[in-house]
Amino acid sequence: MLKQRVVTAIVLLAVLLGTLLAPSPWPLVLLFTLTAGCALWEWLRLTWPREGTPFPLIVAVLSALGMLLVAHQWLSAPPASWAVGLRAIVSQWLLPIIAIIWVAGASAMVYRGQAQVRQGGACLSLFGILAVAGVWAALVQLFLGHGAWFLVSLLALIWFADIAAYFTGKALGRRKLAPKVSPGKTWEGAAGGVLAAAVWVMASAYWPGSFGNALAQRWPWWLMLIIAVFLAALSIVGDLFESLLKRRAGVKDSSGLLPGHGGVYDRIDALLPVAPLALLLTGVPGQ
Repeated sequence: MLKQRVVTAIVLLAVLLGTLLAPSPWPLVLLFTLTAGCALWEWLRLTWPREGTPFPLIVAVLSALGMLLVAHQWLSAPPASWAVGLRAIVSQWLLPIIAIIWVAGASAMVYRGQAQVRQGGACLSLFGILAVAGVWAALVQLFLGHGAWFLVSLLALIWFADIAAYFTGKALGRRKLAPKVSPGKTWEGAAGGVLAAAVWVMASAYWPGSFGNALAQRWPWWLMLIIAVFLAALSIVGDLFESLLKRRAGVKDSSGLLPGHGGVYDRIDALLPVAPLALLLTGVPGQ
């Protein structure tokens, strides 16, 4: 299992690196779209009110096709007026609404930890559609506006938080963070992950083009630190929220699409709440 997990991780990183270095933005946009479609399908399989229906797949495919249509216009010069208007709506309305739901709604669900009660499937499914569309729109705009290094440095915040939380929890973990949702996570591990993410953001602030540098240009250092801590904590909420959905659905992984890693949603759960806020906090040049 470990060997399979490592091989899959290497392949995924190679694909991501290849699309980031491609001379055209289309390979990365296509990767984002494929990832979003798969993650949405997996999310809806966990939350759709009726099990065993084709609707999760149909909604995921239609959503991915819609994303491709929007991407075609966003990458066109000049884009159609409706695409420009849609980008404004996404940045000014959709992403703030999604961020509020993550901070208030998802966090409250994780705190209550009602993992044995499968209710509100329609609302959770609707939120899944909005959340996946939002993270796709945020990542595409951040990449087009800030470039590959910015995106990598943002992903690194989540990677550092996840890795540090795992090893800190293994070494020092005593108090359970959310025993009803994810018994393996501890407060000590969460603190280690948040600290690592904060250190990364503050250190990368000195590197032009990074997410930390973009924050430094907009916010004072003390507020940067608060933002880094908040985003790292929110990434943990994203992870725990998916664990809650899986427990409610009675499954271990969101799917088996990624050998050794479970599903695509399992790999991007922490990114879903972070990317929209990253765009709101740093903006996109030209908007």
